[in-house]
Amino acid sequence: MNMRSIRSTVTFSNPFTLPGYPGDLPAGTYEVLIEEELLRGLSFEAYRRTATFITVRGRAAHAGRSENRATTESDLTEALRRDAETSEANNHSEAALSPQEDTR
Repeated sequence: MNMRSIRSTVTFSNPFTLPGYPGDLPAGTYEVLIEEELLRGLSFEAYRRTATFITVRGRAAHAGRSENRATTESDLTEALRRDAETSEANNHSEAALSPQEDTR
């Protein structure tokens, strides 16, 4: 069975959660590892995703350690969508708006 791995990064602007793991993960850039297997018997080359992992770096007493946490493409996409919505809401809050010019 031929396998391949694809590495990419995602950036969260706000703390976020992933299903199946307790607590928030801090904002920051995370490495994502996708593993795929070659589908045999086709007249063209195609791969099927078999696993998705996000690398989480340890904090405090666990600094210097990292852990690959299994997740799904849909859970990761949903976490990124929530992060974008939170960032958008924060950018449009009254505290983030410039003061209005006095026109009197």
